[in-house]
Amino acid sequence: MVEKRLRMMEPDFDAFRKLLLLEPRGYPCQNANFVIPPTGCHPTAAYGVIIAEQGHVYPAMSGHNLMCVATALLETGMVRMFEPSTDFDLETPAGLVSVKAECKHGKVVQVTLRNVASFCRPADMDLEIDVPEVGKVTLDVAYGGMFYAIVDASTLGLQLLSKHGREICRLGEMIKTACREQHPVNHPEFDYPGCDILVFTENQRREATQTCPDPSWQERPHTTRLCGKNAVVMSNGSLRWDRPETWTGMLDRSPCGTGTSAVMAQLHARGTLGLEEDFVHESIVGTHFTGRLLEEVLITSASESIKAVVPTISGRAWITQYCDVVCDPSDPFPEGYLVGDIWSGTDE
Repeated sequence: MVEKRLRMMEPDFDAFRKLLLLEPRGYPCQNANFVIPPTGCHPTAAYGVIIAEQGHVYPAMSGHNLMCVATALLETGMVRMFEPSTDFDLETPAGLVSVKAECKHGKVVQVTLRNVASFCRPADMDLEIDVPEVGKVTLDVAYGGMFYAIVDASTLGLQLLSKHGREICRLGEMIKTACREQHPVNHPEFDYPGCDILVFTENQRREATQTCPDPSWQERPHTTRLCGKNAVVMSNGSLRWDRPETWTGMLDRSPCGTGTSAVMAQLHARGTLGLEEDFVHESIVGTHFTGRLLEEVLITSASESIKAVVPTISGRAWITQYCDVVCDPSDPFPEGYLVGDIWSGTDE
């Protein structure tokens, strides 16, 4: 599996993560995607993908990163493009992900991913978490490729607007850290412990398909769809309760593919979102992913059997640059560096 290969490569591989994502070449919200030969566990996989974040994190899966990878593979010729659509598979630490890319005039105009099975267990719903300086916060925890704490922003008086980004990050990182400490979770099939990311939700509502804000939607049998806004808070270092300056994080600029999958699993568990029904998810900057639940499945392990759903996520990515990243032998910072003005509470 890609997960096992990552564990073998990590001691040497991590230097490349730092080189690409720390200063002066990177910044806190940047990710890196390493495309590797498939392991052979999944014969249909075109490539394996290892996703890296700046905070010594290698997510098992990331929807927006795979949309970017799929777009780059097709538009650079690493995967042969067929119009009007190209189908292929990518191998991730979370499992095999199927890709359907709609293509026109040599460009990828939409990518749809069939994500890994996602779930929200009854035992992970309506949790009351004690958050220092905040009080009790009610939330759900769901898995969509990563474990997410899901919080209704209105319960905290938050508005999910870019101008409130610092407060969103502060509260989100504090709630997520408290949740991880007070409510341990793990995946039944592989070792992926802890809630490592948080999504605030806002203004979830039903709208007629003609007025829903996703420009890429296609005609569906439903006359309405569920829409909502989110803000996804990721870590930018290690939070320490005795150091308030570390009570911060960073915001995902995308609508977040695994976060959208986790929210759909939560909505399905609550009876709000059905199968074959579209869910349009808006990011903090106003971009959209459209998600859908295809089927219900069971995830069975020796200790439990979990009702899960198989989601798809659709969106679009654009190549923004072609470049060579170099490191001079005399560079005093061959693995980059961090400065505490924008890199908070880091252990790097």
